[in-house]
Amino acid sequence: MTHGTATDIPDESWIDRLAPAGARPFLRLARLDRPIGTWLLLIPCWWSVALATPGLPDVELLALFVIGAVVMRGAGCTVNDIVDRDFDARVARTATRPIASGQITVLQAAMFLGLELLLGLAVLVQFNPFTVALGISSLALVALYPFMKRITYWPQLFLGFTFNWGALVGWAAVRGDLALPAILLYAAGVFWTLGYDTIYAHQDKEHDALIGIKSTALKLGQETRPWLIGFYAAAVLLMAAAGQFAGLNWPYFAVLAAGAVHLAWQVNTLDIGDPRNCLAKFKSNRDFGLIVLAGIVGGQIIA
Repeated sequence: MTHGTATDIPDESWIDRLAPAGARPFLRLARLDRPIGTWLLLIPCWWSVALATPGLPDVELLALFVIGAVVMRGAGCTVNDIVDRDFDARVARTATRPIASGQITVLQAAMFLGLELLLGLAVLVQFNPFTVALGISSLALVALYPFMKRITYWPQLFLGFTFNWGALVGWAAVRGDLALPAILLYAAGVFWTLGYDTIYAHQDKEHDALIGIKSTALKLGQETRPWLIGFYAAAVLLMAAAGQFAGLNWPYFAVLAAGAVHLAWQVNTLDIGDPRNCLAKFKSNRDFGLIVLAGIVGGQIIA
């Protein structure tokens, strides 16, 4: 049984209070009124920077990733909304998005996307050449992801590939290469995303089924809970392996255990029939990400 409809689109936000009227649809298109997606894109970058840095991570580097995450999350949302504009118009939760509702034309959105990509490139070129190439290569995933929900019940897997690319880029920005800890961390992030985005997808499953969109929420259905346990267990084990190969000390593993308890709480209290419950559990993954970050930094300082 479904308990109402959840939405993370606020009735009023800082955009309505502070932004010029003409800019508001574009700021909403970039999801600047909903920071959770930016957090989930940023956190793997911060994990990786911290994992690659003995002691405390470089604050300027962390700040560059903040800017990059805001811009590239906006670019990803713009691509997604251009591709999904007809689907979005048919789903209550997304019908008010700027393109679907007619506030922004496709041409205007494409021009805005160009600006976002230029800003993203301006951030990227601050890094070493290997990192620049690695960052540019992620654009293929950004472009591919919106089409996955049309052809596979596992679009969440492709979101994981896309959203966790920063776990590779962060390491490369510090070390100028890739190594096993970064690859393990990337794989951990993919499983983490499979978990939290499956939870997110349960908000839309009834509408998705009607209009022909596929998701892990529809694929797994009532078997979602054991799958989530598997996804999250794999994420935690891979994170532990990443820390081990990076030479982190005991505080990391202690804090990671606390993070695992948080994930267990998510799974145990999840109600897949209640969209508001699903949204709250999805958003709580920012807290998990920050817990792990604190563990990585602590493990580096003690090491």
